[in-house]
Amino acid sequence: MFLVTVKEVKTVSKKDKKEEKKVEPETKEEVKEEATKEKVEKEETKEPTQEEIIQGLLVQLDKAKNDVARAYADTENMKKRLQKEADTAKKYRFQQAGLEILPILDSMELALKVESEDEAIKNYVKGFEMIHKQLVGVLENEGVKPIEALNKPFDHNTMQALMQEAKEGVEPGIVIEVLQKGYMLKDRILRPALVKVSE
Repeated sequence: MFLVTVKEVKTVSKKDKKEEKKVEPETKEEVKEEATKEKVEKEETKEPTQEEIIQGLLVQLDKAKNDVARAYADTENMKKRLQKEADTAKKYRFQQAGLEILPILDSMELALKVESEDEAIKNYVKGFEMIHKQLVGVLENEGVKPIEALNKPFDHNTMQALMQEAKEGVEPGIVIEVLQKGYMLKDRILRPALVKVSE
């Protein structure tokens, strides 16, 4: 039995040697192919001349200049846009406050129309007149002005017609009554005038 085992081992080792011999020629061919590839790569990646280097650098420089110019232009445009937005916000900063004050002003004007012979009421009316004058002054300082509508041609940009009525001696399309005053804030409409227009 022992002899048989040794023969089997020898047989196996002979097979291994044959396989190793077969592998070696393939490996040598692969090494030759790799060497050929390296030679080709070296030939393909030959060092560029100074002129080629300079041309490449000039192209990169032009691209960098264009990138800088574009970034500068974008920055300037953003700066102008932000400045314009800031100017607009500053110009119309009073818009919301003005809209909240106008109903108070309307109520005061209604109160001022009350006529009475009672001295106490006359004193209240004088006080309301003073407060009304102050409110109007504040609004004017902020650029809020009433829209002149009475006896003017109807303007759909600044007025809103609630009623139409035929009136003798008045051309059609003329404002014959202002139901609620309209106001402008600088060049914007703060609130349109509510009017009655002739037919």
